[in-house]
Amino acid sequence: MKKTITLNAIDPVEIYGAGNRILEELCRHYPETKVAARGNEIILDGPQNEVEDFETKISMLIGRRRHKMNLTPYDVEDIFDGETSADNFRMNGDATIVHGTDGKPIRARNRTQEEMVKAYFENDLIYAIGPAGTGKTYIAIALAVRALKNREIKRIILTRPAVEAGERLGFLPGDLKDKLDPYLQPLYDALGDMIPAKRLQEFMEDGTIQIAPLAYMRGRTLDRACVILDEAQNTNLGQLKMFLTRMGRDAKFIVTGDASQVDLPNKEDSGLLKGIELTKNIKGISTIMFKTEDIVRHPLVNKIVKAFDKVSKD
Repeated sequence: MKKTITLNAIDPVEIYGAGNRILEELCRHYPETKVAARGNEIILDGPQNEVEDFETKISMLIGRRRHKMNLTPYDVEDIFDGETSADNFRMNGDATIVHGTDGKPIRARNRTQEEMVKAYFENDLIYAIGPAGTGKTYIAIALAVRALKNREIKRIILTRPAVEAGERLGFLPGDLKDKLDPYLQPLYDALGDMIPAKRLQEFMEDGTIQIAPLAYMRGRTLDRACVILDEAQNTNLGQLKMFLTRMGRDAKFIVTGDASQVDLPNKEDSGLLKGIELTKNIKGISTIMFKTEDIVRHPLVNKIVKAFDKVSKD
C-alpha cells in the first residue's frame, strides 16, 4: 500500500526532529515499510496495517506537539507504550498537576499559580518570582514530579545556594549532606507530600531525584531533567549564568526567588532581576510575577508581609 501524508500548518522539522531523529525512531517500529520524507510530505510504501498505523502515530505526534514546546524521540516511545492521549500533555491552569501521598489533588490555588502552570508547558525556562508563601517552589516541584511520573523526564534536580550557611559549613559537624539538609528541608517537605517515603528514598539513592547546593551544578550538562533553582535571589549574575547554561537536551528549568529577601552580604550583588532583564526577549523563556495577594499560607502571613514591606519602603 502506498500513502502520502501531508503535514499542514506545522514545520516538518518539529515532527521529524533534528537530524530526523524522531522520524527515524518512528520508522524503527515499521520494518516492512519504506518511508521517504520530502519537505512537508511523508511517502509510505508497505503493508496496509503498517501504513495505516504509521499515519495514526504521526497524528498523535502532531497532537503532542500542540501541547509541548518540543518533541523528542522519547515521545515516540511513549505513544507506543500506550500514553496516547493528548490530555496527558495538556494542562489547563486549574487542572490537577499531581496527586499527593494522601490522595488529594495538588493544583494551582490562584490565578498566578495557574499562569505558572501554563507557562511551564509553553516554555523550557520559567522564572517564578515573588514573596514567600505564594507556593512558587511547591508548584514547581509538583510540575517536576508530574513530569517524572509521566516519563517526560528521567530525573529531578533541586538546587539552591547555601548562602545562609556561608563559610560556616566547614564548622558544622557531619558530612556535606548532614550540613546542607537543614537548608534544603523545604524541598524535602514538598517532595514528601507527593511521593511515598519508600519510593522517595529509592529515587534519592539511585539519583532519579537529586538535591544539591548550587556550586555542585558547575561543569554538568543536564539532559532530560526538570531542574529547579530555589532561592535564586541569593545568586550573583555569574552563578545564575552558570546554572542556566547547564540546560541540556529535553530539559526544563524553573527558577524561583524573592527579590525582597536577599541574604547576600551586599544585596546589590543579587543577579536574579538582572538575569531576568537580560533574557526577557528570548523565545522559550517566561517570567511569572507573584504578589502578596497570591500568598496561600495562613491569612495572617499576607498581612505580615505587607506590614514589613511598608517598613522597608519607609
